[in-house]
Amino acid sequence: MSEFQKSFAKSKLAKLPAEAPMFDTIANPEGIREEDASSASSVSSTGTLMPSPTRHLFARTSSRFHSQSSTWSDFFAQELFFPEQLDQIHITHHVYLTPPTGSGPLFVLHHGAGSSGLTFASCTSEIQKILPKAGFLSLDARGHGQTTMTSHSKPLETETPSLAAAAHAESESEIELDLSLETLSRDLLFVIRQTQAKMGWENLPDIVLVGHSLGGAVITDLAKQGELGGKVLAYAVLDVVEGSALDALQSMEMYLSTRPIRFLSLASGIEWHTRSRMIRNSASARASVPSLIYEESEPTDSTRPWVWRTNLSATKPFWENWFIGLSRKFLDSRGGKLLLLAGTDRLDKELMIGQMQGKYQLQVFPEAGHFLHEDQPAKTAQVLVDFYKRNDRSALVLPPKVADMQAAAAMKKSDGTSEKHGVLK
Repeated sequence: MSEFQKSFAKSKLAKLPAEAPMFDTIANPEGIREEDASSASSVSSTGTLMPSPTRHLFARTSSRFHSQSSTWSDFFAQELFFPEQLDQIHITHHVYLTPPTGSGPLFVLHHGAGSSGLTFASCTSEIQKILPKAGFLSLDARGHGQTTMTSHSKPLETETPSLAAAAHAESESEIELDLSLETLSRDLLFVIRQTQAKMGWENLPDIVLVGHSLGGAVITDLAKQGELGGKVLAYAVLDVVEGSALDALQSMEMYLSTRPIRFLSLASGIEWHTRSRMIRNSASARASVPSLIYEESEPTDSTRPWVWRTNLSATKPFWENWFIGLSRKFLDSRGGKLLLLAGTDRLDKELMIGQMQGKYQLQVFPEAGHFLHEDQPAKTAQVLVDFYKRNDRSALVLPPKVADMQAAAAMKKSDGTSEKHGVLK
């Protein structure tokens, strides 16, 4: 190859994205429009594109595809379980925690519907590379991940549930699941306060709230309540806005019917997420997918014993409740505001007006899907760190108050007069 050809090749390669998707886009099923598929992603944290059931998603792959999963300890310092009794229900809230050091901020992270706290695993790892003092608190919402619910007649679990994976769906199937926005917002505040008590913090660190999809609605609601006072520096909403989310409700049930109900193995579940481009980064998928599915102890289909932890269809009664009024709350709440989207087509009228008025920061990742923080963890991390630094009050050097300047001038004048008359100080 000539020097000219080498130079030409290098220039072309340099323009390729740093995190190129592994698989080509999979077509939508017949009868589902592209815009419906895109809109559906704003309601559910299960992807941007709808996989076709006719594609061979479980075909043998080349040896370069690695489906070995990661563990939570690869990304967080510890996991905590906070038991709570509410009426006839015992809840054991599960969170992942990396405490901040020094004056570092605490990023409080809330996932979307059907996801878990580990959806932020890769992103938090990238944030720590840039901002080593930062801490992270990422919870599993009720009905998700390892947060469990049992009836009053069963004993309260205070330790790590030994059979959480097998018993998760079975224990909650008998309980009416409350996933209203008010309840999820209350749960988030509860785990923040419990973490403060557990860690012995006299005061909370400065907090940056970050929420993806449904989580964006939850953290915005908490910011609007003002329960955490001035400790909330800012809040960031990832890929959800009120208008497109409400429009997507019409296609959500059809979308859910297209994804598989069962998987052959954990590796098959990870592979399905990457092949269908639900998650476009294989490393992120290996970190987050293991928390989304579990192996049944007594499977109804022994050939495919792995099933979803969260029944998204059961969340339908709460879909509108999550997103109605989101845009107004986002614009009106106190603190710095960031909206990070996978496409500008997701903006509704109210947010367009707010953006033109400079009421919030807007960042778009057109190369990413709905799970933009998993598809592009390094870029998302950089945006979040820059966002924090712009709102970090400790970095501000405020000018002296006028009254203080006048007092200092008067003191200086007084000292001069005293010296002139021979008064010793």
